[in-house]
Amino acid sequence: MPDVTWVLEPDIFPETHEPIRNAIRDRGHRLIDWSDSWWSDGVPSRVPKSSVVFHGSLGNAARITNELHWTPGSFCPVESFRCSSWYESARQWLVHVEWTVCAASELVANARTIADQLGATDRLFVRPDSPLKPFSGRVVDIATLTLAKLDHGFYYEDDSIPVVAAPIQQIGHEWRFLVVNRAVITGSAYDPHTRKPVIVPLDSTAAAFASTVASALPQPDIVYVLDICESNGQLRLLELNPFGGADLYACDADAIINSVSAIAAAA
Repeated sequence: MPDVTWVLEPDIFPETHEPIRNAIRDRGHRLIDWSDSWWSDGVPSRVPKSSVVFHGSLGNAARITNELHWTPGSFCPVESFRCSSWYESARQWLVHVEWTVCAASELVANARTIADQLGATDRLFVRPDSPLKPFSGRVVDIATLTLAKLDHGFYYEDDSIPVVAAPIQQIGHEWRFLVVNRAVITGSAYDPHTRKPVIVPLDSTAAAFASTVASALPQPDIVYVLDICESNGQLRLLELNPFGGADLYACDADAIINSVSAIAAAA
């Protein structure tokens, strides 16, 4: 395999990156630390534009895709990861049975009407449509919903940003899987006793469900992260996230580097 350059953002996901850094070195790939000064000073010449992979903050991952055009880069095509881009095609597996996408301001102005249309009562689950997540997903009270309760004015100013509203679902265990070219490569979950991340066996029921989804769902990118959960006694698809800005927790570092580097070398 040709040499691949991995660019990791220091101080982002430090526990995850330690074994990843070791795996990069063990396989003889190049490892370079990202610096935000590159946005103003320019990317150093030692960083190639091809066969290069970035992993770090979601904001930098998106900006690298838009501005640096590295190949393959950060695997962060924002539009492809919008909920509105993939929810409908994932309906049969998705944790949400009903949902709507509308502007944040519209949701606040018409919360009661929207809740009634969705079959909700006094509360809704709300999250950003964007994978860049200008605010975190949360449960809100319909009667007292304001833009401020969606962090407007704190992390974003545009009250027309699209948001997803859906009836509340009870969520149990959660799993995160790395998907490469439609195949589940490795996965991570939290140990229910220690609350520490642990690797998920690929012969587990959760991994089998993730594989079913990944093999059939139109892929937002050739490399991405797929989250599933337990809900109402079933395994359901929770969300998709861009690889370049997603914490990989206890996912197998060797599997990550081998599979993603192969994609980068062939890009």
